[in-house]
Amino acid sequence: MVSNALRIIVFIGKQSAWLNLFLVLIICFDVLQRYLFNQSYNWILETEWHLFGLIFLLGSAYTLQEDKHVRVDIFYATFSEKRKAWVDLLGSLILLIPWSVICIKTCLSYANNSWFIREGSPNPGGFACMVSYQIFCCLMFCHAIGPRYSSDNKKY
Repeated sequence: MVSNALRIIVFIGKQSAWLNLFLVLIICFDVLQRYLFNQSYNWILETEWHLFGLIFLLGSAYTLQEDKHVRVDIFYATFSEKRKAWVDLLGSLILLIPWSVICIKTCLSYANNSWFIREGSPNPGGFACMVSYQIFCCLMFCHAIGPRYSSDNKKY
């Protein structure tokens, strides 16, 4: 079951890279609209920042699984494999998992409130349903915990 989950994470991570192309195209369209035609649309602006968030969240689990995430390597690079495994495990237990749980609880609270009041974008012409993005954020934080747990277990 864990290997299937890891394969899904790899698939999602690699496929989310294509969202970058889509984001660049949307930004180019926005810039052309703004400077050539002196027009801007709120749905384009909101699509840009929602896509950026999705790219970050979708790619985060993949970068954690592949051990390509940003870390300060001043000390870590000189550690033995066993010590690196301990640092990764403690970092996951002390930082990643608690903060992910906090983010999940916060996103669920926002999603619940958003659903209750039928929240949409405050901007005219913006997204009509904000709850879908907030629920997606919850799922992606759950998604980010998985590879850390499984890769830390493999090191022992």
